[in-house]
Amino acid sequence: MAVPGRPGNWFSHKRHPFPRVPSHEQPTARNAVDGQEVFQITHPFHPLFGREFVLIERRNAWGEERVYFHDDSGRVRRLTAAWTNAVAPDPFERVSAGRSHFRVDHLLHLVALIARQDEAKGALKASPRSRKVSSK
Repeated sequence: MAVPGRPGNWFSHKRHPFPRVPSHEQPTARNAVDGQEVFQITHPFHPLFGREFVLIERRNAWGEERVYFHDDSGRVRRLTAAWTNAVAPDPFERVSAGRSHFRVDHLLHLVALIARQDEAKGALKASPRSRKVSSK
């Protein structure tokens, strides 16, 4: 029987489309009173920034890891795990120690987007446009 509020029980009847990547680190903290895992929202622009919640489950959804928790009204909410301390710190962030505003993979993604945009503009310029010539 499932125990409410314990990781691994919520949505356990559904198959996970993406395999979970095992982590060797445990970034969430155990509550000293009841042993439940808690996490903190660390994204500086999130309205719940700094708040701690009990982790219901951690799973991969829509191509990224998400955490599930109960909000103040008791509703189940989900949030990308990257916006919390529920994931291990990114190696790049650990090495850069806050000195870099951009991650390499994000910059490479930006370069690819700009290249695609340039290709699309080039294709528009190269395509013949049908224009009606005025006889005036």
